Amino acid sequence: MHRSLPPSFAIFGAGAVGCYFGALLARAGYPLQLIGRAAHVQAIAAHGLRLQTATEDVHVPLAASTEARAAAQANVVLLCVKATDTESAAQQLAPHLRPGAVVLCLQNGVDNAERVRAVLGPAHPVWPAVVYVATAMAGPGHVQHLGRCELVLPDASACAAIAPWLQQAGIAVALSDQVAGALWAKLVVNCAYNALSAIVQQPYGWLLQQDGAAALLAQLVAECQAVAQAEGVPLPADLPARVQAIAQTMPAQKSSTAQDLARGRESEIEHLNGFIVRRAAAHGLTAPANQALLVLVRMLQARQKLLN
Repeated sequence: MHRSLPPSFAIFGAGAVGCYFGALLARAGYPLQLIGRAAHVQAIAAHGLRLQTATEDVHVPLAASTEARAAAQANVVLLCVKATDTESAAQQLAPHLRPGAVVLCLQNGVDNAERVRAVLGPAHPVWPAVVYVATAMAGPGHVQHLGRCELVLPDASACAAIAPWLQQAGIAVALSDQVAGALWAKLVVNCAYNALSAIVQQPYGWLLQQDGAAALLAQLVAECQAVAQAEGVPLPADLPARVQAIAQTMPAQKSSTAQDLARGRESEIEHLNGFIVRRAAAHGLTAPANQALLVLVRMLQARQKLLN
């Protein structure tokens, strides 16, 4: 990609994260295709994408499609699907990606880029991105922004070329040679908050106000830290304090897992607390707090299937 030319973007996965970043990129004037479910695409075609923030409520016109082939002209693809859909999304995109198109994985979990590379092969650069943003879908084609707007990308030439264009769209971007550790740090945050928020359907600020919640979060973090150490992944020494601080920086945010359960959709729990439980077992460790939350969310999902 030539640095002097603005890239053309496709966003595969028009959920809260994909819609929010799509709105920012479209407002910056970049060629963009948003690919998502029919309900979102129809609403966007009729009215534009509704972007609601603390300071504005606007409709952003942009192109949207339900078909993976809409990504054919993009030289940067932001993959924003759930971790459960990573391989399926890569398989759908594979026949349509232009040669050399860069794929950035804006997803929860630590192994999505590897899973995409296994499908696409070496023809396409695939990089993980660490996403810090609080968003929610309030309805078809209606995204709400609740806080933060930051990406951490690998310190690679392809990412360095893309970063200035993302920044011009209002997205804070940092390049780092420690993305693996940052992905793990975010995984720890997700393991601490996502399942709890889902089980009680409450935001992060409310969670930490409850008696015993701080101690439970500390136990969840300690179990994740033990697994990361066994995996050879260094984590920030102040990570426990950072996790506790999330309740202050994103007090109104409900987790993506909570939003999934509220809509009757399969969550990413197997790639969050489930991942920690499996890796703990592989190293001869136990993660009882993560195991308990995993089982509870599985039960809630099974109950939804019975009711449906």
